[in-house]
Order: sequence, then C-alpha cells, then structure tokens
Amino acid sequence: MSKKKNTPGNGIVYSTDPNFSFEPEHTEEQETLSPAEQQLRVKLDTKQRAGKVVTLVDGFVGKDEDVEKLGKDLKTKCGTGGSVKDGQILIQGDYKEKVIKWLQDWGYKKTK
Repeated sequence: MSKKKNTPGNGIVYSTDPNFSFEPEHTEEQETLSPAEQQLRVKLDTKQRAGKVVTLVDGFVGKDEDVEKLGKDLKTKCGTGGSVKDGQILIQGDYKEKVIKWLQDWGYKKTK
C-alpha cells in the first residue's frame, strides 16, 4: 500500500494559469436500496489468492456503512474472516450456498 497522502489538488502542485482554482470533486453517496431491490451476485473466486477459495458477494448499492454491516453479519454467521473492499464482500472459504440462503432469509430476494 502506498503511504502517499492524498493532496487536495489531486496531484496538482503548481499551475501557471492565473485563473486556476481547485474545486474538489463531490462524491455523492447513493442511498441504500431496500433488501428486496438489491441484486446481489454470490460467486466463488480463487484469482490472485494462491489457490485459496473465497466467497465473493458483489452488486451492493448503497452507503459504505451498510455494506460494512452486511459484511460483518455474513462473516459472523460463517464464523470466518473476510473483508469489504470497493463494495465487494469477501468471505474466506467456500460458503456460497450458506451465504445465498442467509441473504434470502434476510430479504435479499434477487440474490443469484
């Protein structure tokens, strides 16, 4: 991981334009859809993991706090480790069938 700190100028250190002013991009967080409207995809993945299998849950639309909470709940139910990165939930191990069942029980009806 890079230890470089994010600068407010997005990499711009100096500009010769006298009218230049930095306006940071505004990132708008989407509202979290209800569980019935979420279209989650659950699959097994081994890419770049030295042959280890992980269960990957993808397609969550909403705030970062909500996907973190869902990831924590799934990790607790599976009794294993994992992480949440870039809107994807990674669960260590082959828990595809269990994760799909739990998600459907929690109201995520469009889970594949």
